[in-house]
Amino acid sequence: MIDDIRRALAITPASTAWERTADITTAGRRSGRPHRMETWFYRHDGRIYLSGLPGRRDWYANVRANPRLTFHLKHGVRADLPATARVVTGEEERRAAFEAFVADLNQPHDPARIGRPTDVAAWLAGSPLVEVVFDDARLR
Repeated sequence: MIDDIRRALAITPASTAWERTADITTAGRRSGRPHRMETWFYRHDGRIYLSGLPGRRDWYANVRANPRLTFHLKHGVRADLPATARVVTGEEERRAAFEAFVADLNQPHDPARIGRPTDVAAWLAGSPLVEVVFDDARLR
């Protein structure tokens, strides 16, 4: 099973939107109740990240208040993976990650299906960035 999970997490620029989609469950920052939502995950430098086009994100406010989350794989393999969110604030790591994400999303075959080019400056200015650190060391 662990090999199947590793394969599902090993997305590349050739991965489809379907392969990049997972759910996360966070604890509500005020209520403490679980909130599950669908999102995309990104891979850069062997790490798994959560982010998105520039904008405000409730999930980000939740993980800033309580960094524990569950990462739910649902395509190719089903697994509920306990993890901790590490909020990325360092300029160098943010820039390197966003440069990789934007290059990936701006490919001619448009894996994100966003239908328009996106740029690093916009992501740096308005996108959250969180590394997902899995409890299971075999997934790091």
